[in-house]
Amino acid sequence: MHSIIQYQETIKTHFEELKLTKEPKNLYEPIQYIISLGGKKMRPVLTLMASEIFNGSLENAIHAAAAIEVFHNFSLIHDDIMDDAPLRRGHQTVHEKWNINTGILSGDAMLILAYQYFENYEPIIFQKLAKLFSKTALEVCEGQQYDVDFETRDDVTISEYLKMIEYKTAVLVGAAMKMGAIVAETTEENANLIYDFGLNLGIAFQLQDDYLDAFGDPETFGKQVGGDIIENKKTYLYLKALAQSDNEEKEQLLHLFSIQPNDNTDKIESVKTIFNNSGASKETQIAIKEYTLKAFETLNKMHISNEKKEILRTFGEKLMNRNV
Repeated sequence: MHSIIQYQETIKTHFEELKLTKEPKNLYEPIQYIISLGGKKMRPVLTLMASEIFNGSLENAIHAAAAIEVFHNFSLIHDDIMDDAPLRRGHQTVHEKWNINTGILSGDAMLILAYQYFENYEPIIFQKLAKLFSKTALEVCEGQQYDVDFETRDDVTISEYLKMIEYKTAVLVGAAMKMGAIVAETTEENANLIYDFGLNLGIAFQLQDDYLDAFGDPETFGKQVGGDIIENKKTYLYLKALAQSDNEEKEQLLHLFSIQPNDNTDKIESVKTIFNNSGASKETQIAIKEYTLKAFETLNKMHISNEKKEILRTFGEKLMNRNV
């Protein structure tokens, strides 16, 4: 087994050697640009890791890993357009650096390029990968639409929110791992179990992201703390607080999430107080733990060595032990 850093280097080298110099430049340069912006490349890392867990090779798994990374970046280009975001990983977004039409077209091309990676595999593997990929890509779009719909709805439920983050975020984590299992040609049972491992870990990770957005350490979180509160996002924390607050605090929370003051300092602190008083912050931490343990339960059923189970468990623990 290789280390996370070695997997990241393998992916980085692959994309450095992949020179998209075809014409028209304004279609391919944005693709090279977004992929070169860095990031931890965790999804393709999971594909390579899962392949090795089931005795596959890096050389064989790199094409599936690259497909996942290209697809993920395609979704980022389109998400940035929808959010009118000026920055991605500290650099100009594609639609800002070029224009919206170029962003849409380059994103579309990336989705097609992702599928082309599967052509490196034998027909039966190609079919399995393409089938999983199509299902996942559609679910990611559904998750994104749920997220957009929630912005204008005041009746979002906890179960709806969990479904949204499952589709928008977690299914791609699960699919990344299952693709590694597919190219390694392990059993269908193993492939399904590692999908569930990734899916539940993905949900736990997103719930933790919600929690850290409010209660994280600005020095270690890597994003602006309170960003979701500023944007009035209906996160798990918010929905739990709304369900568990008394009438006075519920009214206060609804009011705070209907305003956008110039200085958000008081708003952030007031909302965090309600999150704590209502028990929402504690409930969110419990949910994070439950989904993490759900992921770990799948390890007991996998037909792999205890050493490899421990590698997956350690990875999951490191992922979920981000500083708060």
